[in-house]
Amino acid sequence: MTVLEVRDLWVKFSQDGSKIDAVKGVSFDVGRGEVVALVGESGSGKSVTALSTVSLLSANAEVGGSVLYEGREIIGASEQSLQAVRGNDISFIFQEPMTSLNPLHTIEKQLMESLALHQGLVGEKAKQRVIHLLERVGISNAKDRLNAYPHQLSGGQRQRVMIAMALANGPKLLVADEPTTALDVTIQAQILDLLDDLKRDEGMSMLFITHDLGIVGQIADRVCVMQNGLIVETGVTSEIFYNPRHPYTQKLLNAHSTGAPEPISPDSPVVAETEHAKVWFPIQRGFLKRTVGHLKAVNDATLRIRAGETVGIVGESGSGKSTLAMAMMRLISSKGKISFEGRDLNRLRTKDLRSLRSDMQIVFQDPYGSLSPRMTCAQIIAEGLEVHGAPAGQQHEELVRDILVEVGLDPTMMHRYPHEFSGGQRQRIAIARAMVLRPKFVVLDEPTSALDMTVQVQIVDLLRDLQKKYGLAYLFISHDLKVVRAMSHYVLVMKDGDIVEEGPVDRIFEAPQNDYTRKLMHAALDT
Repeated sequence: MTVLEVRDLWVKFSQDGSKIDAVKGVSFDVGRGEVVALVGESGSGKSVTALSTVSLLSANAEVGGSVLYEGREIIGASEQSLQAVRGNDISFIFQEPMTSLNPLHTIEKQLMESLALHQGLVGEKAKQRVIHLLERVGISNAKDRLNAYPHQLSGGQRQRVMIAMALANGPKLLVADEPTTALDVTIQAQILDLLDDLKRDEGMSMLFITHDLGIVGQIADRVCVMQNGLIVETGVTSEIFYNPRHPYTQKLLNAHSTGAPEPISPDSPVVAETEHAKVWFPIQRGFLKRTVGHLKAVNDATLRIRAGETVGIVGESGSGKSTLAMAMMRLISSKGKISFEGRDLNRLRTKDLRSLRSDMQIVFQDPYGSLSPRMTCAQIIAEGLEVHGAPAGQQHEELVRDILVEVGLDPTMMHRYPHEFSGGQRQRIAIARAMVLRPKFVVLDEPTSALDMTVQVQIVDLLRDLQKKYGLAYLFISHDLKVVRAMSHYVLVMKDGDIVEEGPVDRIFEAPQNDYTRKLMHAALDT
């Protein structure tokens, strides 16, 4: 039985007096209990197609063709009819959990709201259902997480909450838009197993949108490859993987980061280091917010990074990777020794620390959320120059132009706003913002996780080129072990705030000693 039928779907967006063709005559079916994957790079029309299934497109969208859910027409349906379908029969998992979760409400409140709205479930029964859902999607200590707000969870944990919300009402069709983008390899494997169980046990159908073909090979029955608003190739997953016919499909399948960084000079100086660093967050309860315990984010971390060296950190969400990086930048408080070029940052006054900030920069995971939508590309990049006292005016503009060329962007685009760039271009802007100050130490916190595979390769090459040219010290955090191997000289493996294994990159990948490291490597090889 067919659950979803899409026929000759086209979508146009009105912008600045012209029309942009986002989807151009797309047709496909999703059967009962079947997983159909839409794959392609950013801008190919995947997400627009998915949003069309329940008419969630913006007001400037013009839609034609037909979308039938169990024989009922979605395009042009009344708002009342659509509300009856959304969240009940068809659920969504969106790509950006921070924009989908309410920052003012606890996780418990947001999940219970969904259960009350769609099932009339309230009180203790609803609470137990919430705990069960959180445990099912792999959140440990789910009961203790109920009162957490979205900003208190890691990126992977927020995405798991989104998946729990989507599954709460037992939908017949799940539309999953990049649902594992922010997840580490072990949790990614758990989520894919969970979705596979739901497909098998409950006959749930899925429309799965992703740029990661490794995931597609594990979960999808059929694949539709999209490019520039068109489906250029479709077929059974095994046929697409082993006998791709379209050049674009072949390009996607061949895109993965390879190679290694430049060897480090034996006399390279230590740029940043920690000795027995510890970061514990207080757990407060009651009306008076008494401290009843601590969340041990980082327990006892000792590491050093030399000029021209990349130290990679891997581990599951919540293992302490980003917390350790924030401590090394002195963006959060820590105990132990945190040093930059021999100076203990924990002993410096704020005024003295500020003078070092231009030498320590960070590139964040999310190129959508880390750039101000109200500032142009040039203003975003020049902001750091202004803060750190570089001469303004013509010299600023020249520096911005130079760094844009260096990161592979056209300087004529410098006066555009972030929404006018693709995801890969936005990440290049974020890299340019960090590099324009000519730092010595850069934290790269999941800088490629939100990017297409082909763009990932470009960003890895760019980061290695900049490191070689300027002798940069990188702390590279990622759940993508293939990218970690291509970027790193030395690797730390973290679990529950502890460094459980460390060593040269080849030794960690080829002969891991710790059971947890072996588990990570096994999960990575399966994707």
